Amino acid sequence: MARKILCLFDVDGTLTKPRGSIERELEDFLQQKVKPLCSLGLIGGSDFKKIAEQMYGKDVVERYQYVFSENGLVWFKNGKEGDRQTIQKHVGEEKLQEFINYVLRYLSKVILPVKRGTFVEFRSGMLNISPIGRSCSQEEREAFEKYDKVFNVREKMIEALKAQFPNIGFTYAIGGQISFDVFPTGWDKTYSLRHLQEEGFDEIHFFGDKTFVGGNDYEIFSDSRTIGHTVINPEDTKAQLKKLFNL
Repeated sequence: MARKILCLFDVDGTLTKPRGSIERELEDFLQQKVKPLCSLGLIGGSDFKKIAEQMYGKDVVERYQYVFSENGLVWFKNGKEGDRQTIQKHVGEEKLQEFINYVLRYLSKVILPVKRGTFVEFRSGMLNISPIGRSCSQEEREAFEKYDKVFNVREKMIEALKAQFPNIGFTYAIGGQISFDVFPTGWDKTYSLRHLQEEGFDEIHFFGDKTFVGGNDYEIFSDSRTIGHTVINPEDTKAQLKKLFNL
């Protein structure tokens, strides 16, 4: 009997270039060559709107059997949405505002080569914090990524937040080029796996590019319920799939 397999993909940096759209050649390869051999799923920290933009529209929930946005707090199976969880219900408005206010005070003292807008993006299950601001241009995004590798802006901010809120129960994960995610401990990408417990998969292969400690793919990559694959870009993802399925 054939093994029941799910291939679960991070989006940014794994199927697409950062904040870019998936190349048509890779999408066709997944749908025509890989999908007949296994189930396909997506898992991202971004909200569903961003994932849909990167994956050719809202019908992504029809093309992929599972779509987990915001680490699985908002999710779809075979085109139908499942139950949602929210960070405000879990943490409480008072504690959440205290945290956000501290973030804004901290960022007001950070000097960068450039600063733009939208420093805190509120999502259903997390906060996304960007020292440069999410409204920066692609060129500014790439420049900040290089700057951050030298000066560790995000890493230093995370350490400050941990020191200020030692008992709040948050986990911090650096992802993408310009930001990091903040979410209740246990609400990393492994949250999505609870929706798969009764699906009967023999193997769940996870593909991600931020699989290092502190990266937002690390927890699900290293989880005992998955077989983790580290990729460096969409081309590498395709190459590893070819090897995995002898394509």
